[in-house]
Amino acid sequence: MIEIVKSDNFNEVLPLISQYQKFYKNDDISDNKNRNFFSQFIQSHENGVLHLYRHENNVVGFTTLYKGFSSSRAEGVIILNDLYVKSEYRKRGFGRALVNHAIDKAKYLGYKRLQWLTAQDNAIAKNLYNSLDTSKSAWCFYVKEI
Repeated sequence: MIEIVKSDNFNEVLPLISQYQKFYKNDDISDNKNRNFFSQFIQSHENGVLHLYRHENNVVGFTTLYKGFSSSRAEGVIILNDLYVKSEYRKRGFGRALVNHAIDKAKYLGYKRLQWLTAQDNAIAKNLYNSLDTSKSAWCFYVKEI
C-alpha cells in the first residue's frame, strides 16, 4: 500500500533514505541533515511530497516527487527525484507500483510530464524504466559541485 509520508510515519522512511544515499555512494550521510531536509515535505507539499510503499507492515520503498518547471515547454513538471526499493524487495513490482503512482499523482495534479534520471550503471532501474511506456530523453545531465 502506498502512503503519503507524514509526521506519524516519517521515522519509518528515514532509514531507507540513508540506504538510498549509500546506494548512490554519498559519503556525507547525516540523520539530522536528512531529518531537517526531508521534513519540509512533511510540513508542506508546496515543493514536493514523499510517498512510501508498505508491504506486510514493512516499509519497502519510497519516492520523492518535486515540483519543477520546463522553460522549453512553458509549464510545470513533476520530477521523480528519488525512487528506492530495499534490495530484498526488488523485482517484485514495488518499484513499478511507485512509478505508476507518481504518474497518477502528476496527472491528478494537472501536470503533463513526469521526468526522472538514473545512474548509467543502475541496470535494475533502467530495466524497469525501459519496460514502461516512456521515452528516453535526448538531454545530457551535467553537475558542477560548488
